[in-house]
Amino acid sequence: MLFISKQGHVDHDRVRIRIFNAIEHGSMSVVHGIVVHQTGGSTAESTFNSYQQKGANGAHFLIDQDGTIYQTASLTRVTYHVGNIKSRCLETLQCSPVEIAASRKAFQGGYKALHQHEMTKSWPNRLPSNIDSIGIELVGVARVKGGEKLYDDPTAEQNASLKWLIAELAETLGIGKTEVYLHPAVSYKNPTEAQGAQW
Repeated sequence: MLFISKQGHVDHDRVRIRIFNAIEHGSMSVVHGIVVHQTGGSTAESTFNSYQQKGANGAHFLIDQDGTIYQTASLTRVTYHVGNIKSRCLETLQCSPVEIAASRKAFQGGYKALHQHEMTKSWPNRLPSNIDSIGIELVGVARVKGGEKLYDDPTAEQNASLKWLIAELAETLGIGKTEVYLHPAVSYKNPTEAQGAQW
């Protein structure tokens, strides 16, 4: 299990603390899930530079290509890493007829309208969102190939660190294995983002 300070910082030799206040957007009192992302950039430093901009988006952790784990936001703070969430019941095909109709009606208004509909629900009736999930970024380039944007696979070192970090966070915070997701599984993102991530 991890020791997490009152400030929400992990105290462990494998985790380097490098907090960016610009990506923290309010308090987070409960964690229901973990979402795994890829940066789209080639270096940790390029991501850190973006995290210093006012109103920046980011995640709680970043894993560099050599497997180095950085904590970039407090675990007691919200970060904007998920975006508009999908409908859990539509994704799992476990909707009541009433909920199917309500979700379809909301979706007619677009991703944001469906997200707003989903956020009227409490977890676990919806997917984890910005307000109750930890984000983990893997440094990884998104390259354009044949007119399509494709993410590079994470390195073996990244996957080893990701596996360790997710296991430790899940045990410490009581997060079930079914509540760990790739970004495209919870939001409308490039389907190749972090597709090679293993935990």
